[in-house]
Amino acid sequence: MNEATDTFSGQAFPRILGDWSVGTPGPLVVICGGIHGNEPAGVFAAQRVLHALQRNEVPIRGRCVAFAGNLRALAAGQRFIERDLNRSWSEAWFRRGSVDAKDATSPNAEDAEQAELARLIQETLVADNWPSVVFLDLHSFSAEGHAFAIMADTLRNRDLAWSIPIPTILGFEESVEGTLLEYFAEQGHVAIAIEGGQHSDPNSVRCHEAALWISLVRSGCVDERHVPNFPQYREFLERLSEGQPRFLEVCFRHGLHPEDGFVMNPGYTNFQPVEKDEVLATDRRGKVHAPVEGRILMPLYQEQGEDGFFIGKPIRWFWLQLSAVLRRMRLELLLIPVLPGVHRLPNRNHWVYVNPKIARWFVVEIFHLLGFRRQQARHGAHVFSRRPPP
Repeated sequence: MNEATDTFSGQAFPRILGDWSVGTPGPLVVICGGIHGNEPAGVFAAQRVLHALQRNEVPIRGRCVAFAGNLRALAAGQRFIERDLNRSWSEAWFRRGSVDAKDATSPNAEDAEQAELARLIQETLVADNWPSVVFLDLHSFSAEGHAFAIMADTLRNRDLAWSIPIPTILGFEESVEGTLLEYFAEQGHVAIAIEGGQHSDPNSVRCHEAALWISLVRSGCVDERHVPNFPQYREFLERLSEGQPRFLEVCFRHGLHPEDGFVMNPGYTNFQPVEKDEVLATDRRGKVHAPVEGRILMPLYQEQGEDGFFIGKPIRWFWLQLSAVLRRMRLELLLIPVLPGVHRLPNRNHWVYVNPKIARWFVVEIFHLLGFRRQQARHGAHVFSRRPPP
C-alpha cells in the first residue's frame, strides 16, 4: 500500500468509486466515503477494496457498490462548502426517485450533492430484490486517537459491528440527527459507521480497508478464502485497539453554533479519560467543563463542525447480553401496556410516550435495554422509538 498522504489536502473523485457483481444472488453492500470533504481516508479505502474485487474477479454474492459523498468538499479538502451534508437525510429525499430539478440546480452546493447521491442510492436499492442491505459509512476525525465503530443498537447491527475488532459506540444517533447512517438504520437495514482515525493518518486508510474486508466476509458477500492475508486485517485492528474499552455509550454531546467561538484545549485524544468539571475547552462564554466523567470522543480540532466533543461511558458486557435476551423475547409487548406513565403514540406502533412524573426510575436505561431510541422530549416527557428489527 502506498503510504503517501499528501493527497489528503484535496482531490477530485468520481461519484461512483466502484461497482462489482457477478450475478450471484446475495446481499447489497453500499459503501459511502467522504460525506465530509476533509475525510478522504474512507474514499481511498473503498477504491482499493473495489479495485481488488474487480481486478481479481472475486466471485462475490450479491453486489458491492461504493460512492464518494461530497465531491466539491473533497476537492476543496474541507468538511463542507455551505452546510454539513450528513445532517439532513430523511425518507423524503428517497421518495422522490430522481433528482429534484430545484435541488440539482440549487446555489447551495450541498443541495446538488445530496440530490445526486440520493438518486444513485435509491436506484441501487431498487435495482434488485436484495435479501438484505448492508450500509458502511466511512469517516475520520480531527484529533489523534483510536478508531471505533458507530451503530444504531439493533441485534443485526451488533452482529456486524462486533465482528470488527475495534470499540463500538452506542447512542450517537440520539444526539446527532439527520445522518445517512440513521436513514439506513430506520429502514431496517444493517448500518454501521467506521471512524477510522485522524484525517491524515495513513493508518486511517488501513483501518477502513481492514473493516471493509471483514464486513464483506461477515455479511456473506465474500468468502474469506478469496481475501488474501485476511487474518492480518483482524490482527491489525486488534493491535490498533489494544487497551481500549470494547463498548461505550454516549452520555453527553457538546453541540456548537458558528458564533460560539469554541476552541478545544490542546492534547485531547479519542478515549482519553476525563473527570467531571474538567476544563476541556473555551468559548465566548468562558470555560467549557465536562459535565460528567467518562471517555472523551472526537474532540474538535478543526474549524468546521457542529460537535465540540462527546463523552462516553463503558458498558458492561452483562447488560448487552441481557438486552439481547429481552429483545428476542419481545418483552416490551408485555411491559408497555402495564408500565405506569407509558403508552404508545397513536398510529405509530413503534413509538412510546413516557411521563417522567410517573415513570421516574431508570427510564432511559430500561428502554435502551428493550431496544428503543430516545427521540426527543415533549413538554418534559420522553418519546422513544424502536426500529424494526430489534
